[in-house]
Amino acid sequence: MSNNRRSPFLIVAAIAVIIAITVAVIVWFKPSNNSVNASESLSTTDNNDTGNSSIDMTQPSNGAGMSSNQNNTEFATGLENLPRSLQGTDVDGEIIIDENKQLVVTEGLRRLFDYFLSALGEEEEAVIYARVESYIRSHTPEPAASQAVTIFDQYIAYLKAIADIEKKYGNLQLQATKSGSLDLNVVAQQKQEVAKLRQQHFAKETITAFFGTEDDYDDYSIEMVRINQDNQLSDSQKEAARQDYISRMPDNSTKANLAQQANLNELISRTEQMQAKGATAEELYNMRRELVGAPAAARLQQVDQEDANFDQRFNQYQVQKQRLLSQSADKAQTNKQAQTQINQLEQQLFNDTERKRLSGYAALQQQKTANAN
Repeated sequence: MSNNRRSPFLIVAAIAVIIAITVAVIVWFKPSNNSVNASESLSTTDNNDTGNSSIDMTQPSNGAGMSSNQNNTEFATGLENLPRSLQGTDVDGEIIIDENKQLVVTEGLRRLFDYFLSALGEEEEAVIYARVESYIRSHTPEPAASQAVTIFDQYIAYLKAIADIEKKYGNLQLQATKSGSLDLNVVAQQKQEVAKLRQQHFAKETITAFFGTEDDYDDYSIEMVRINQDNQLSDSQKEAARQDYISRMPDNSTKANLAQQANLNELISRTEQMQAKGATAEELYNMRRELVGAPAAARLQQVDQEDANFDQRFNQYQVQKQRLLSQSADKAQTNKQAQTQINQLEQQLFNDTERKRLSGYAALQQQKTANAN
């Protein structure tokens, strides 16, 4: 079983990077997995509409029994003797229950499972199973505890079954993309098989909670690839098609993130085009203000000024550095003297943080010059 089963379509995202930068960058806007110190307390939702209530889960539940399954009697809370990769970390995820102590399935429950499963390789599967079951039962009352353990059983079976699908379609995609394009028919077949597998292992509400957001991003990525591979569309038509797809998505956080990313992509593209044409600072500010608002435009303008200031000092540094190295080469002074003077020059022109950037920035400038030539 793989250490990371977060997305059955990671091959799609990986190949999409090659085809379109915009598809790859959306990874940065996927919902973050905020860590929860679940060894101290677990979150519950206070929602009047659903009847969920906030319950103090700070202490292990008195009604939580210890099962003998998978020899989990070696753990009291599941957090004893954590493997090295998990030591010093907060337990990620959540266990949500309603006012009747029924489990409310969320994506956070899947994150909780994956947190412990990430140690597979350091610990055997049976040990991880015992750890997760003990953790659930020591922090969750019944019947929610047993419900969560049942879903964990289903999740383990699902991960084992999906490995074959990923291997099968991963090999097919590698063969298809040797021509430089993604076979969307193969992607569609894979999605169908995965959907069928999920239905075999999970209830509908669990599928939605565990995989709904992930599927939204996968569908978006696939559609972006489809648009980029359509040679009959011009660049402007492709951009319009991307915007149209986002506008037709349901109003949720995924749509908001993708719309924000689309604005960012356009912002980067238009900034590069305007700078290449010698746009003024005012022109850049006005363009950015229309796309991302006045506060963000002002911050970007400040970044431009800081970058320009750094460039000026860097160019000054390079000129003086080369002069000192040339003098050393002519034996007017020793190499040691030259390096001492260069170090003094760096301290005069740059702060501690900027000095750490110098070598990388110099390499970047050399690469830009090489590309220009």
